[in-house]
Amino acid sequence: MSKKVLLAVALVAFVAACAKKEEVVYVEQPMVSAEPVYTGKYK
Repeated sequence: MSKKVLLAVALVAFVAACAKKEEVVYVEQPMVSAEPVYTGKYK
């Protein structure tokens, strides 16, 4: 029984090592415009 368990663990490890790894993609967010600054127009 021990050989079957060892074989199963080895098989799972092999499949996990060979699994396709997804590439991480970073998307740059658009810049947020600044709020208008008080210019003193209505003093």
